[in-house]
Formats: sequence, C-alpha cells, structure tokens
Amino acid sequence: MSRKCAYAPPSVVSTDDATCGTPMWMGKGFCVCFKPKGNYQRMCINLTPSQEERLRRLKHRMKVYFDTSRSEHREALRALWYATFPGKELQNLVSDQWKDMGWQGRDPSTDFRGAGFISLENLLFFAKTFSTSFQNLLKKRGGKRATWEYPFAVAGVNITFMIMQMLELHSSKPTSLARSVFIQMLSENEWAFDLLYCVAFVVMDKQWLQRNATYMEFNDVLKCTRFQLEKELLMEDVLRIENMPSYSLLC
Repeated sequence: MSRKCAYAPPSVVSTDDATCGTPMWMGKGFCVCFKPKGNYQRMCINLTPSQEERLRRLKHRMKVYFDTSRSEHREALRALWYATFPGKELQNLVSDQWKDMGWQGRDPSTDFRGAGFISLENLLFFAKTFSTSFQNLLKKRGGKRATWEYPFAVAGVNITFMIMQMLELHSSKPTSLARSVFIQMLSENEWAFDLLYCVAFVVMDKQWLQRNATYMEFNDVLKCTRFQLEKELLMEDVLRIENMPSYSLLC
C-alpha cells in the first residue's frame, strides 16, 4: 500500500480558498475568479504577444530530441559531464563512466527519449546555477538514505517530464491554474521552467527523505512532488519562482 503524500494537492474549485469559479475559455486564454486577501477580484488571462512568444519558444525546446549527430548536442552532453565531475576526464560519450551519474547504461542518450533534449538542458542548468545543491543530490549527502536510492540522472529526466505534464504544455486546451500562473512567470523570466525544475528536484529529494522511500516508491514520491509544486504556485504571494517557499531549499 502506498503512503499518502506529505502535502494535499490544491483544489481547483473552492469558495473559501484560492478560487471561486471554474475556468472559462475566452479566446486564447481563460477567465477565472480569484479571492486575494478577502476581496474578490476577476483575473482574465489572455496571452499577450510576449507571453505567446515565450511559450512558443519553450514548446519548441520540448520538441527537440537528443540527436548524437548534432555537434551542439554532443557538446552539451560533455558540458554536463564536466559540470558534474569537474577535473575528471570523460573517456567517451558512450562509456561506463556515465553510470556514476545515475544513467541506466553506458549511453545516456537512450534515457533522453522520455523528455528530449530539454531534460539535458535542465540538468546542465541545475549543475551550473545551483552547483552545491546539484552535488548534494548527486552524492546523496543529506538525511538518512535508502538502501536502494533513485538514480540521479534518470530521476532528473522524469522530473522534466512531470513538470511538462503538470503545466499541460502539450495540451491544446489546458485548464490548469498552475499553468496560467507559470505563464505569467515565464513572461518575466524565460528561464522560469529551468528554475522550476531545480525547485522540483530538491522538493522531490525532500519528499523522498520524509517518506523514507525506496526505489519502488519513486513514482509515488514524484506525484507528491507535483502536488507540492502546484500548491506553492497557487499561493497568493508567489509571483516568481523565487517566491516559492521551496526555493529556499536550493543552495
């Protein structure tokens, strides 16, 4: 029997908390009624040209598959290696060395199929932007760890895919309030997706430790991570990824 999540997912329809109505489609966006600080307020979310362009570029990133024939993809993979293991020489792009990062086999390109090149970009962004947190998670430094730990790199690919689903980035008619909040953040910072990824990774590890989870419970931990991210994105004072409470977990 799987354990319950540490945090309950936010309700999409509520008369007491965040929302007071269901989303209604209006052109390219939707209109939903919010209740901030006790005062009802209508917030219509119709994408501006700038928001549409940012979202288009993000969706384009999502459609790019990892391709070993492209030199920039090979260089990005090498960059990930040296950001992860500074000073340690990489023998080859296909090597048993990759298993030290938590890939399933000798060729990490086979693991990118689930989320594409953006999952490599996310890992590289994390490694370069929050190197201490990245290394702590890679080396499982914090807390009481399980006998069978989650493979770090493969977990990262799964997190990318989970965020895509949570934000309904593949959907032609999304209904998620978390998605609409995220698009506002994306319009302010084109790296919002990558920052959210970093937050998601540290939240996932925290959930893992709190549950004293094992490898077989990874999917349950990922679901709980999604619920927590959705909850924080819908908080009243969260206007940027940096405002999310769990952002403080990043070193």
